[in-house]
Amino acid sequence: MAFLVGGANSASGGYEISNSCRFNDGDSAQLSKAFGANAASRKKFTISFWTKRGELGSDNAVFGAKTDSNTWSRLHFDSSDRIRLQNVASGSTNLEFEASPKLRDPSAWYHIVFALDTSQGAIGDGVKLYINGTRITDTSSSSYTQDAEFEFVKNGITTYIGHDSENSSYFDGHISEFFYVDNQQLAPTAFGETDEDTGIWIPIDAKGDLTFGTNGFYLEFQQTGTGTASTSTIGADTSGNTNHLTSTNLAALDITVDTPTNNFATLNPLNLRLGKGITFSEGNTQIQTGTTGGTVGGFSTIAGLKSGKWYAEFKPTVVGTNGTMRFGIESTDFMAAAGLCNIAASAYASNGNKGRNATDTSHGDSFDDDDIIGVAVDLDNGAIYFSKNGTWQNSSDPESGASKTNAAYTDILTVLPDGGYMFAFNLVYNNSQQENVQANFGNPCNAISSGNADGNGYGNFEYAVPSGYYALCTKNLAEYG
Repeated sequence: MAFLVGGANSASGGYEISNSCRFNDGDSAQLSKAFGANAASRKKFTISFWTKRGELGSDNAVFGAKTDSNTWSRLHFDSSDRIRLQNVASGSTNLEFEASPKLRDPSAWYHIVFALDTSQGAIGDGVKLYINGTRITDTSSSSYTQDAEFEFVKNGITTYIGHDSENSSYFDGHISEFFYVDNQQLAPTAFGETDEDTGIWIPIDAKGDLTFGTNGFYLEFQQTGTGTASTSTIGADTSGNTNHLTSTNLAALDITVDTPTNNFATLNPLNLRLGKGITFSEGNTQIQTGTTGGTVGGFSTIAGLKSGKWYAEFKPTVVGTNGTMRFGIESTDFMAAAGLCNIAASAYASNGNKGRNATDTSHGDSFDDDDIIGVAVDLDNGAIYFSKNGTWQNSSDPESGASKTNAAYTDILTVLPDGGYMFAFNLVYNNSQQENVQANFGNPCNAISSGNADGNGYGNFEYAVPSGYYALCTKNLAEYG
């Protein structure tokens, strides 16, 4: 049984979420709307959304609005990875709620509900935060003023998702199922429920049961159009209110199938080996090395693979002239071990060699900038295969099953680590050229010219997925992992 590093929660019940929006803070990506009518209430409202975090340890804005430098509101993850709601009026903070728990699992989808009614006399009644259906009352910072009015969805003021104009911060990661309900303080059960079989908090089909209020809206992210707000753009409101938001620095590619009901692997910024200074972006599907040469290894968030057949693609957009890139698998146990490329590792290098335990042998063609490397791992028969731009190296055949025709390695089960395997990368680079890699586990950040799903219809890959192999996501894991 595979597990998600960090204990991510993702399950599916009767309701399936089809899309999320991937925000990259380096692009200043955002959605915005200047509302042209007064909200039913700016004291009473509910914000509900699912999020899978990308960047950790820095300010990440989720929701913001600003009248001027002395009057603003924002909901964000702070540099301590806590979620915080702030409201400032006439230069003074009249409401602040910073939850003590640190949300630092980049593999997890979190459900966040902030339900406000500041007409209430006490903060316990006026501010209610729920994370994955559980109310959070433990705070590291809090203040409360009765009848505080927020700037969110205020007439004539621009409200942002993914941006905070007061602190000029942006969000990095995925957001799905964003609700703003005007003039109601709702419980989390309006948006989700506990799965009876697993005990995991899951979404429900809430749209038809809600009354959104004058300035309420609901973003499903099923549209891919960009720019000016409309029914066909990324910021389309499907609540029935037509409160569409305008997208800025978002593209059709930023609408992904990585969702709370089908969680895809990404690269894990919390697990790096023998190197730092690496930058993660695009919802942890892209990495760039630092300006000081060295060696760095990293892994997928979904790990512990012991069975099934799995496929992923890696696209190096910059391969260092004096360095080496490797893509393949590594043992989960290796995260706590010293050294690099132990016996459980199996990788394909940019010089065309295959490698294990610091020993390289000839295998296939070298690769360079913009080549796409496929990795097919057969944990039912114990083999691993590598492709370059759709051509399987060494005339290998990943569909050959037990015969393991010309596989790079045929014995990965004989060295199966206790914790199983995970997809991995290793970069040896110099300080004259920063290397860059895009990882695609079915949720690409790179443009796909053809589009190929696995046999279950999951994922989006440049080249055909070998028959019987699958994208690394929770729905496939439930069936094959």
